[in-house]
Amino acid sequence: MTDVVTEHHGLTETFASRRYFQKFEAITGHLGRVAGVMEAEGSLDRNDVKILARYIRGIAYTFKALSMKYLLVGRDTGQFFGSLAIDDSESGFPAFQELLVMANDAQQADQHLENMPSANALKDQMISQIITDKALPTKLQFALSQRLYYEELARGHLFWARMDPRIDWVSGFENRRSYRIHWAVYDSQINLPTIYLLELDDSGRTALPKDERRWPEVQRHLMGQSLGALKLLTIARGFDESFDDLHPKRLRRFHIGPMYSHAFTRQTGPIRDVLAEAKSPPGEDWTLAWTSEMLESERVKEERAGWFSTVEREVFALDPFSGRGIDTGATETSRAIILPQRPFQVLAEKNPPGFANVRKFVVSPGGRVLSY
Repeated sequence: MTDVVTEHHGLTETFASRRYFQKFEAITGHLGRVAGVMEAEGSLDRNDVKILARYIRGIAYTFKALSMKYLLVGRDTGQFFGSLAIDDSESGFPAFQELLVMANDAQQADQHLENMPSANALKDQMISQIITDKALPTKLQFALSQRLYYEELARGHLFWARMDPRIDWVSGFENRRSYRIHWAVYDSQINLPTIYLLELDDSGRTALPKDERRWPEVQRHLMGQSLGALKLLTIARGFDESFDDLHPKRLRRFHIGPMYSHAFTRQTGPIRDVLAEAKSPPGEDWTLAWTSEMLESERVKEERAGWFSTVEREVFALDPFSGRGIDTGATETSRAIILPQRPFQVLAEKNPPGFANVRKFVVSPGGRVLSY
């Protein structure tokens, strides 16, 4: 078994921790614009972009909450509080345990806020201590940071360790209806946010969202199969065989990350060398990977179910090039990286093997996103 503890690194220094969160604040701000470029190019439709934007905002809110929690890390606050644990060897994102603790804190956020002075009261006490005692109000600053942390949790809409499926009607009535289901997880094996979109037809008697039997079963099934190690083909076939009157037509999975940074991560490979050579200033020393997998139904076949009935089963299209579909379990897999101009220039000059077919979304200093 892998000792995951050794793969995590704690950000124990104040300014390093703040630079890390500032970096992700910028990155999550760019992700929405990247999705917009993909929509303009036709690789994503508007509904996909709306769903992705919701989860991207959740990722941003999660980082904002954690930045408040660890705002005073490395400072003498009068009590032991630990530091943010990040997966610096693989994903560059916070360790899965951080999200579990955050979810537990969210359950008790209202209770904590009731027992804390208000933000204005804490600020008044800080001013009084500075003027009267001529001392840094570190303990009060810590108390304020924790209040702001719990306020963020109480507002909700964060990206949690698991985001249960939601369903949207697309078309159809009565005997045949189409739905779009979306859900997300923070994959504990790779410490990355992973988003799923499933389009399906429903031939059941009762509309799926109103079906008190099938809808809970669908939710449990999908969450139980939301593992990055599983191929989309495995997930879709398992779903198709488990529900005779639900017909998966398209399944997509988006991996947000890893994030590479010469200052914060120690991944191996060409990107590490590119960032080392770029010597980018703070705020521009990063690259984020974005991987999209798609599996589509090619046709439908009928199978016997009992003595007198048949059921529809989907036949999924696999990537026809070089037999790779057998390995990926997907119709199409696309990889992209998002990076500032300076690392992109070094990447273009070095032109390492394996990056010719990787889409590059380059962020200008003004925030404009260009696609290469």
